[in-house]
Amino acid sequence: MISSREILIYLAIIFKGDWYRIYNFAVQHYELPPDELVREELKKLDSEAVTILDPEYPEVLKQLVQPPFVLFYHGDISLIHDYENSLAIIGTRRPTKYGIETTKRIIKELESKYIIISGMALGIDSIAQETTLEYGGRTVAVLGSGINNCYISSLMGLYQQLKERHLIISEYPGYTTPSTINFPFRNRIIAALSKCLLVTEAKSKSGTSTTVGFALMGQTNVLAVPAPANEDSLCNTLIREGAALVRSGYDVMDEMDGIKYSVLFPPR
Repeated sequence: MISSREILIYLAIIFKGDWYRIYNFAVQHYELPPDELVREELKKLDSEAVTILDPEYPEVLKQLVQPPFVLFYHGDISLIHDYENSLAIIGTRRPTKYGIETTKRIIKELESKYIIISGMALGIDSIAQETTLEYGGRTVAVLGSGINNCYISSLMGLYQQLKERHLIISEYPGYTTPSTINFPFRNRIIAALSKCLLVTEAKSKSGTSTTVGFALMGQTNVLAVPAPANEDSLCNTLIREGAALVRSGYDVMDEMDGIKYSVLFPPR
């Protein structure tokens, strides 16, 4: 007999991870196809999967209004269970030299203390994850596409490294093509998995603001790197509205660890 867990994975596959279609199917009690057809579909699965019914499913995701029913993944799933040491770093897809250099410097100063979570997008996301690898840290990518669909060809090398030695997760199975709604919707996962969320550079009207919104709805602390006063900056707006101002990795450690380090004498 097919288990409830197998049914959830089957629905996620046939509905390509569409949360609303999975939900509607479940609440309206549509009749499932024969068990053998379900099993045949599950045999095609070419990744690992954890469902909301499994003990390995992160408790922080269950607190979401719309928790993902299934997470497909490649790599070390234990990386999404260390909430106290999980830091999201996100930002614009078109960073300036200032944004790039600041992101890299902060990650270097963090000395691989934390698991860096991001969306493996062009710009700040992938820079943060590539720099994390450079300094021997751990990182998790939350995709807005199918778990096997690295739709940005220039990031295939990063994708492979994360797949083999870190973690890639997605609520979308296989080679599902990303749609415009997928990316803002997946941002709820990035925010929920992270104790703190750091924006290093972004404009006021930015997809980054969606992730910040999810963070503010939950228990994630928002941090931001200030930009020059004459620039269009989401970071400056966030700081004005109460986000923690970040000048260095030591400021991030203040927020993550709850310890105030001296500005003049940072930890060695």
